[in-house]
Amino acid sequence: MKGWTASDIPDQTGRTAVVTGANSGLGLITARELARRGAQVVLACRSETRGAEAAELIQAQAPGAYVRVAPLDLADLASIRAFAAGHKGDRLDLLINNAGVMALPHGRTADGFETQFGVNHLGHFALTGLLLPKLLAAGPGARVVTVSSFMHLLGTVDPRDLNMERKYRRWAAYARSKSANLLFTHELAHRLRATGAHLVAAAAHPGYAATNLMSVAPKMEGHRAKQRFMEIGNRYFAQSPEQGALPTLYAATGPDVRQDDFFGPPLQGLWHASPGRSARAKWTLSDTAGRGLWAASERLTEVRYEALAS
Repeated sequence: MKGWTASDIPDQTGRTAVVTGANSGLGLITARELARRGAQVVLACRSETRGAEAAELIQAQAPGAYVRVAPLDLADLASIRAFAAGHKGDRLDLLINNAGVMALPHGRTADGFETQFGVNHLGHFALTGLLLPKLLAAGPGARVVTVSSFMHLLGTVDPRDLNMERKYRRWAAYARSKSANLLFTHELAHRLRATGAHLVAAAAHPGYAATNLMSVAPKMEGHRAKQRFMEIGNRYFAQSPEQGALPTLYAATGPDVRQDDFFGPPLQGLWHASPGRSARAKWTLSDTAGRGLWAASERLTEVRYEALAS
């Protein structure tokens, strides 16, 4: 995969993809490139207005692309269920669990979960489970790709305190949610192998990419200096969103993607390297931790992966 670029994405005609958080940043680029290769892409966005603006932009940049917008708020299980119900009659080949929040002040989702754990992990866990029958029915080539981060290296998942009730630290909470993304992928891959399903579960991280993710928290808190600092970092040090989206696109369409693969730029080249198989923390490969997080996630979301039940 050395030197792999978006121009190497194979033809996606006849395939349908759902991309969460597709209204900006990496999600927008991911959706655009899949649509450019012929996929029908559902832009799953919290704001329908921003989703519609993204759809117009994609169609302007990729004439003939098929995209549509569907509302999805990953901080609200009712919204997730409504989105999945609205997709019942459609084919689904690719689910890109891209949306996320980073280092926010302490908050709660509509269902009472700590925001970062609730959105980054539990929301996507519920969405994947509800869409699983469609993904399994798509046959060979179907994939679930969950976007994690190299920041997962800074935090394990504590099963005794998933919502960080004891002491909230925003970056630790973010790292924990990104470790949860990888544990989820690991356990999902294990269960898919056990059933012999064609569906592949993989993960990706963008390295340090120029998106608005890092400036959201300073903006929320009114810290203009911090916001400006993040913007300068994006401008002068980060790689472009186009480069940052490549690991996700490879995980979704590459020819040699295996169960539980993790793609991203190497840790020594987080800014401008081509995507490859990435190093990951050993705790994200723990079968015991994966099973424990899975059981807790089913209990908290009340979403059961019945098609993969042992």
